[in-house]
Parts: sequence; structure tokens; C-alpha cells
Amino acid sequence: MFESINIASTGLTAQRLKMDVISNNIANATTTRTTEGDGPYRRKRVVMQPVNTRTRYKSPVYPFGLRAGDGQGVRVSKIERDEQTNTRLVLDPSHPDAIKVGPKKGYVEYPNVDIVTEMVDMIAASRSYEANSQVIAGAKAMFQAAMQIGRA
Repeated sequence: MFESINIASTGLTAQRLKMDVISNNIANATTTRTTEGDGPYRRKRVVMQPVNTRTRYKSPVYPFGLRAGDGQGVRVSKIERDEQTNTRLVLDPSHPDAIKVGPKKGYVEYPNVDIVTEMVDMIAASRSYEANSQVIAGAKAMFQAAMQIGRA
């Protein structure tokens, strides 16, 4: 009876974490030095996958069976660094993190965070979060209507 709320709650949790990671990316859009000392901040991405708690089973209703993970929600499998997108080089010889020697002398390596992309991702995550909260509100309304029918 509460399966739809449980599924929507996994979406809420995952999208909330995605919004937190995007906010962190935006906050570090100009961080040229990390605490690890490995250059500029690298954009992080949230990787999600379906929750796989159901085993394959067959019944008269589903003669071909249900695949594992059908109708169980989503979970964050990992948060990974975006190593494929290139960082930006900006000429600023007075910056303390400017490259001191070589052909890139005077350039500063900035993070691979694109604010426009992050904002688009934030809007998409926000819309998904809203959709999941509407599912919960709809399920709640159905439960209340069922209670009213039961009282009559």
C-alpha cells in the first residue's frame, strides 16, 4: 500500500543529493587549488541506478516474470569526478597559482565547471524532486479518500 511513497522517497533522496553536489560544483567554480594539492577543483557527477531488491519471479498475473529492480525506486551508486572535461586556462600571471614554467607560463588552470550546465542540471533535479513530492501528495490524497469511503 505504501510502495508508491517508498519509491518516490528514494527519488527525493537521490535528487536532493544531486542538488547538493551541483551546489558544491557551483561554489567551487573558481577554486584553483584543492586541499589534496592535485590542481584545480574537478566537477563531480552523481551516478544513479535502479534499486535492485526484488528477485525474478513468475505468477499468473506476470507469466514472463518481473525483472529485478522493477518498481523499486532509485539509489545513488556513486559520486564521481569528471575527468573527461578539460579545465580552462586563463592568462593571469599575477595569480598565485599561475603556472611558473613551460609554454603555459602565466596561465591559471580553472575548474571544469560550467555554470550554465550546472544550472540546467539543477533545474532538472529540482523538477524531478517536485514530481516525486507530487507523487507522495497524490498517494496521500488517495489514502485519505479510501479512509473516507471506509467510514461511509
